Parts: sequence; C-alpha cells; structure tokens
Amino acid sequence: MTVKTERLTTGWEPELPAADTLLRQYLLHTSELNATFARAAGGRTLETAAVAAADLRRPSGYWNAATLLQPPDDWDGTLDVVESFFDGGTGEAVFWSPWPTPDLRRRGWRLSGHPPLLVRSPARDVPPPATSTVDVREVESEPELAAWERVAIDGYPLRELADAPPGTMADPALLDDSRLSFWLAYIDGQPVSAAAAFVAHGVGSLAFGATLPAARRRGLWRQLAVARMAAVPDHWLVGAFSDFSRPGAEALGFVPIVRLTLWVRPRPAHQ
Repeated sequence: MTVKTERLTTGWEPELPAADTLLRQYLLHTSELNATFARAAGGRTLETAAVAAADLRRPSGYWNAATLLQPPDDWDGTLDVVESFFDGGTGEAVFWSPWPTPDLRRRGWRLSGHPPLLVRSPARDVPPPATSTVDVREVESEPELAAWERVAIDGYPLRELADAPPGTMADPALLDDSRLSFWLAYIDGQPVSAAAAFVAHGVGSLAFGATLPAARRRGLWRQLAVARMAAVPDHWLVGAFSDFSRPGAEALGFVPIVRLTLWVRPRPAHQ
C-alpha cells in the first residue's frame, strides 16, 4: 500500500500570495520600502527565498537593511549571503527577523533590540487631529525633501548622517514614487518634525518619524500619524515601533502582534 504524504503549507513559500498572512505582507512591504530607497540612490538589492536586502552603499539610517522572509534552515548560510551582500558598502547595515535568531555577536553584529510590530485595521475611523498651531504639509519639492531629511537626521538622531549632504538618505528621485509620501510639521514656519508613509503589497506603513528635541512633547508625532492614516484609509497599516512610540500608536488603534529582532552591523562611515 502506498501512503501519500500531504504537503503542508508553512506560510513562507515564495509562491504564496503576499496576503497569505499579515506578517508575510509586512515582511514583503518593509523589504520593498528598503529597496525603493536603494534603487532611487543607485544602490543594490537582493532577494532570495530566505532573505531580501537593500544597500544604498552609503550611510542611510535604516534603509541599508536585510529582512528575513522565512525561517532559515541554515542560519550560517543565510548570514553568509547577507554579509557578503553588505561587504564593501559604507554606513551601518541592519538585519531584521520576526523569528528568534542565534547570537550574531560572534559574527560581528550588535544587538539593537526587539522592536514590537504593530498593526491597525483600515483607518476609516481616523481620530481628528489635535487643535494646535502646528502646520502639517506633504513634501512636494526637492528643497522640502532636503528639509525633511535634515529634520529626520537631527531628530532621530541618525549620528552617522550628521554631516551628510542633502540626498544622502532620501534621494530626490523618491518624490516620483507614488507609493511613498513624506510629511513635515512646522511651528512658526520652521520644520520641526518629519515623517513618511509607504504603500506596497496591499498594506501601508508609517514608515518613519522623528522630531527635533526642542519640539518634542507637543503632540507632533500624533498629528503626523493621523495625517498619514487619513491619506491611506483603505489599507491595513503595519510597522515596527520603538517602545517609546508604542503607547502613542496603541492610542490610535494599533495592536502589537510580535516582537522583532534587530541586529546592526558596523561598516565604515566613508570609503
């Protein structure tokens, strides 16, 4: 008698649709976000069944990044591919995993933390923005994008980009990508808070947020979040938040589903 062995879906097969699970959508979404920044800057991208990676080959904050797309059968082999891809570039590289990882310090990585992944259902019930003197605008020009980039660098802060010229982190070519939007909050005519949003693989994300130290504790993060949510009302929103920003996200209806693991790999600041 022949016994047939049924092939059971794991949820991580490359041929599965992105929408098989919300976590799969997030992994493909964030990988495409990184690749979008890299392609605009003339950088490099990589995608295998196990991992996707992007490298601007210059300091870029979190855009020089690798993301696991499935649990590796061979951690060392997967990491060999990731590290080989990042060799020769400049600026720190990061490695994201939704699954527990081995201790990568022996391979030269530094553990950055375990940011929570939060999700929110389509935002038809977007809270109204708070009444204030803050002016929130979408970025539409290269000078505005340069201002956005400087607020992002100084507000986060992204120290390896402290002296970077405009376009190092956010190339002006990104303004031509309809999936991506940049936002600035102004007080007294001065940009003080920067944020971004992105839509890909059926979901959206609050892709970045930073506020200058002197303007914090004034509700800017919330106002920029509400503006971005209102811009994509028909999409689930997904994103990795810090524990600092998590309470604000949960107050807007985001729900935590898993903690990610984030590793950082030092690379030279300059070639």
